[in-house]
Amino acid sequence: MTIRPGDDDVLIVVDVQYDFLPGGALAVPDGDAVIRPINRLAKAFRHVVLTQDWHPKGHASFASTHPAKQPFEMIDLHYGPQVLWPDHCVQGTPGAEISSDLDISHAQLVIRKGYNAGVDSYSGFREADRQTSTGLEGYLKERGFRRVFCAGLALDFCVAWTALDAASAGFETYVIEDASRAIDTNGSLATAQNDMSAAGVRVIGSAQIEGA
Repeated sequence: MTIRPGDDDVLIVVDVQYDFLPGGALAVPDGDAVIRPINRLAKAFRHVVLTQDWHPKGHASFASTHPAKQPFEMIDLHYGPQVLWPDHCVQGTPGAEISSDLDISHAQLVIRKGYNAGVDSYSGFREADRQTSTGLEGYLKERGFRRVFCAGLALDFCVAWTALDAASAGFETYVIEDASRAIDTNGSLATAQNDMSAAGVRVIGSAQIEGA
C-alpha cells in the first residue's frame, strides 16, 4: 500500500524536543533516529502540526514533586494512574525546545501540552484526565482534514495517545513506526501496540508514503 498525501491529510510530529533526545533529561533510546525520516516525511505533506511538551516547574508528573518517589514509579493522581518522570520539558528551558535539526519550516501549528500543573498530557488532543481538550480536534476538523499521520517521541506514550485520540475523534489514523521510538517502561510498548490495534490505528512505514 502506497499513500499519496493530499490536502485532507496532516502529519503530526510529536514532541521532538531536546529532553527526549540523547543527552536529554528523559532521553528516548535511539530518539534522534526519528529526525531524518520525519524530515523526509514532512516534505511529502503540505500540512504539518507539531506538539510540544511544556511543563511548569513542580509538575504533578515529576518524581521530584513527590517525596521518596523515584522516576518511573507509578502513583495514583486524581485522574488515575500516573508514571512519574524525571523533570523534563520545563517551560522556557533548553530541554523543552523543539530540535533545530527538524527541517519543517512549513509547519502550521505548534500545540503545547502538559502546561496544567496538576494533569499530565501525553496526547496532542486531550490531557490525561481525558476531559480537558487542547483544541487540536476542532482545529483539524475545521480545516477539513480526514487522515492523520503521527510520528515522533515517544511511540508508547505521546505518539500512541495522540493517535488513539485522533481515531476516537473520527480521523483515519496512521502511526509511522520507523519515524517513532519508544521508552518501553512497565510494558508500555506492548500496551500501546495492543490499544492502537484495537482502535483501528494503522501502523505503517515511511516507505509507504509517496514522496518520503
